[in-house]
Amino acid sequence: MISGRDPDALFSGGGISFLNGSGGAQFSYGYSSFKGKRASMEDFYETSISEVDGQMVAFFGVFDGHGGARTAEYLKNNLFKNLSSHPDFIRDTKTAIVEAFRQTDAEYLHEEKAHQKDAGSTASTAVLLGDRLLVANVGDSRVVACRAGSAIPLSIDHKPDRSDERQRIEEAGGFVVWAGTWRVGGVLAVSRAFGDKLLKPYVVAEPEIQEEEIDGVEFIIVASDGLWNVLTNKDAVALVQDITDAEAASRKLIQEAYARGSTDNITCVVVRFDWSPVSSSDLSSSSYSRTHEQAHQDPKLSQ
Repeated sequence: MISGRDPDALFSGGGISFLNGSGGAQFSYGYSSFKGKRASMEDFYETSISEVDGQMVAFFGVFDGHGGARTAEYLKNNLFKNLSSHPDFIRDTKTAIVEAFRQTDAEYLHEEKAHQKDAGSTASTAVLLGDRLLVANVGDSRVVACRAGSAIPLSIDHKPDRSDERQRIEEAGGFVVWAGTWRVGGVLAVSRAFGDKLLKPYVVAEPEIQEEEIDGVEFIIVASDGLWNVLTNKDAVALVQDITDAEAASRKLIQEAYARGSTDNITCVVVRFDWSPVSSSDLSSSSYSRTHEQAHQDPKLSQ
């Protein structure tokens, strides 16, 4: 994913920031991404902190590609850009999310016209805006929160055998069949995704959105299904609940998923909130953020 570096390395990094409007809450984030046992890397991630119309916004996303990496890479480069530039992003964030997801999918499909081979990607995203946390999900990557020590799902996987998803697909003229697992058209094991032009209009990029107050949330985990295929929500939360360093937590999750036999690319982002009082001097520089990126190759993860 990062040119000039060992593709088998576990990449990780992170940062720390404040969000204005959230009572001075400090949050830290860490990300890790690992090719694992797959022949190629099709996961991408995005962590972005910027100012939109005078408000601090943080965006975290995990994109799990299939049929190649180009859709996931496109989302990394364009999804938050389209969302943050939406004219109603601050005033009507949910509508902006839906329309930005739709716009991004349409623009990607237009670019895809020259490609014969189909490709697509999931997208699990979390937007921090003031004291609001908005999670938008397309596909089977997932967002889970920890509140009072309990695992709280903030997204529901879009699988073809989900009764409402199957009904939607069949009403659009498509079908779901068993081919090793439940698949749309006998091909795709997720029911919503960006791209996948040959499976439109059955596979859509319409997000399901869940909004939470961040007050009391200890941390969230955003991860591709390479993690969730082998770890339950409860397992993942319990595993990193006592790890205060978000980057270390993200690395721990990947190491555990690999140790438990995950055969997929594994990518996760951990965002941890610190509700301890902060000084007025800290709050006066609410736009402050520190980021770094490191590439590690853990011998336990080498093949």
